[in-house]
Amino acid sequence: MAHKKTAGSTTQHPSRAGKRLGVKLFGGEKIKTGMIIIRQNGSKWHAGAGVGKGRDFTLFALKDGRVKFFQKQGKQFVAVAAA
Repeated sequence: MAHKKTAGSTTQHPSRAGKRLGVKLFGGEKIKTGMIIIRQNGSKWHAGAGVGKGRDFTLFALKDGRVKFFQKQGKQFVAVAAA
């Protein structure tokens, strides 16, 4: 019978690269069609007028204009307004 309990592994695992999430363009900035506005996990921000949502919840511009952030009924939205 063993007289010592085995301990967990102490080897250092290599760190993973970040996912580069977050806001890429801020309110009032000019934007062109197809440019990414926000990369996110889940729908913290919702798509407003002129904004599309990708499979991974990425928000992107559907038309040229300026980025606009606003709240409506407690939810955060992003829209693209005409320049």
